[in-house]
Amino acid sequence: MTDLALSYVHGAADEPLLGQTIGQALDRAAAAWGHRPALISRGQGVRWTWRELRDRADALAAGLLALGLRRGDRIGIWSLNRAEWTLTQFAAAKAGLILVTINPAYRLSELEFALNKVGCAALVTATAFKTSDYIGMVNALAPELAASVPGRLSAARLPDLRSVVQMGGPPVPGAIAFDEVPARGGEAERAELRELAGQLQFDDAANIQFTSGTTGSPKGVTLTHHNILNNGYFVGRAMRLTEADRICIPVPLYHCFGMVMGNLAAVTHGCAMVYPGEGFDPLATLETVQAEGCTALYGVPTMFIAELDHPEFAHFNLSTLRTGIMAGAPCPIEVMRRVVERMNMREVTIAYGMTETSPVSFQSATDDPLNRRVSTVGRVHPHLEVKIVDTEGRVVPRGQSGELCTRGYSVMLSYWGDAGKTAEVVDGARWMHTGDLATLDEDGYCNIVGRIKDLVIRGGENLAPREIEEFLFRHPKIQEVQVFGVADQRFGEELCAWIRLREGETMSEDEVRAFCQGQIAHQKVPRYIQFVDEFPMTVTGKAQKFIMRRVVEEQLGLKRAETA
Repeated sequence: MTDLALSYVHGAADEPLLGQTIGQALDRAAAAWGHRPALISRGQGVRWTWRELRDRADALAAGLLALGLRRGDRIGIWSLNRAEWTLTQFAAAKAGLILVTINPAYRLSELEFALNKVGCAALVTATAFKTSDYIGMVNALAPELAASVPGRLSAARLPDLRSVVQMGGPPVPGAIAFDEVPARGGEAERAELRELAGQLQFDDAANIQFTSGTTGSPKGVTLTHHNILNNGYFVGRAMRLTEADRICIPVPLYHCFGMVMGNLAAVTHGCAMVYPGEGFDPLATLETVQAEGCTALYGVPTMFIAELDHPEFAHFNLSTLRTGIMAGAPCPIEVMRRVVERMNMREVTIAYGMTETSPVSFQSATDDPLNRRVSTVGRVHPHLEVKIVDTEGRVVPRGQSGELCTRGYSVMLSYWGDAGKTAEVVDGARWMHTGDLATLDEDGYCNIVGRIKDLVIRGGENLAPREIEEFLFRHPKIQEVQVFGVADQRFGEELCAWIRLREGETMSEDEVRAFCQGQIAHQKVPRYIQFVDEFPMTVTGKAQKFIMRRVVEEQLGLKRAETA
């Protein structure tokens, strides 16, 4: 290493990339681990081996071809975590279809946008979950469904959609029951599947995921078999997964965390995928870990906090847990320590990435010292390159903050149908510009210090909300905290903290400021402090700071100083 080592790392690896499609990986799993458990969906009473999962996926794939779907067609999946979701994931891959994963929190306009943006020819949808009436929303967008022949929908607002496949619930006119689809596939479709198996390429698009941008319409991140199968494989290797492992997956399948880091890590290592329920429930998760002897548990920090703080937490035996992943949002150090000590997850790993990179590009190792696992997101993944650059695009010295850029097999094909937006983030040398601010230390460990868009610029000084959150989180009364910038006439922006207290605790604004006094620089002490019961969150557990900012600015009538 030179005296002035630069912030560039390459994940050199002895283990080669997989040159397979997702369908080939499923066939390999059925051959290698045929009688071992593949999928356990507790709420549905489903327990399938790898051979059973493969056979069911083949039958569903043939049924999808019988509906008239052809290689390259887009098939939407709109549901929380169910066995049918995973069957559809593998069946679509076998049939050469592109699986479009639709956020279960979407409502009418978002659903309409997603289906039309990528031209979905079919939609596999749940009937309902809690207050979400999925079928009702489909009918609102396509009232023609009720009078249509199943599989031959023609809807004015959804011009590409031909088939609606319904999971569970009372049958709806015009829709096809999920369980009836496999029976539609005959010998001709089976023959077509066998032919497709030799034609499909691992560089074919396999999945479109919509990014939850804070501004503008969501973008359809287009990912290949090669992108996501390899990422799932190397995520699993980092946790030392084998066919003896059982992964508890309470994170949503529509997101890379569930479908790649969960399902595709499982299919490449022979582990069991275990779903505690459709939506996240801390008690159901704890019950599932104990009942199924799970060895790995996934979650975003807010999920782990909910499990640790559950009133019945101490009653559960979590001794089978060994590893898992905490990702999706910055992890407070104290939460990580509690997960290791109280949940028995001695080999828990932190992962960092984004949908556009399939998703993971950094992950801690199971044997990294705890101080590394609680203060960094680990080291670069195998076969990937990362550089950290300044605003001019120059690689910065180690330890200096800049924008993190990733290059390698994991970088998306494109944003679907949007060459302009793709070019804004993937440059001519195929570097993905993440928008995240990071540092690399001399040993190659990465620390995410914020998002370029999250940076609060107060009077010309850059302030990183994450640093302030980590400090405030040390206070014993504080359960969770989010720090963000709000408009200010004098400084341009000021800091605001939303704080959720531990149950039974009370606290004043002055108490928070006193805690900060002399401990952090005065400009880092939040000007506005509010105590809240909850934060606006995405389904994947990311705090939506743009909503918090809007609420506070409207509430307090804050406006930015007029500029020329």
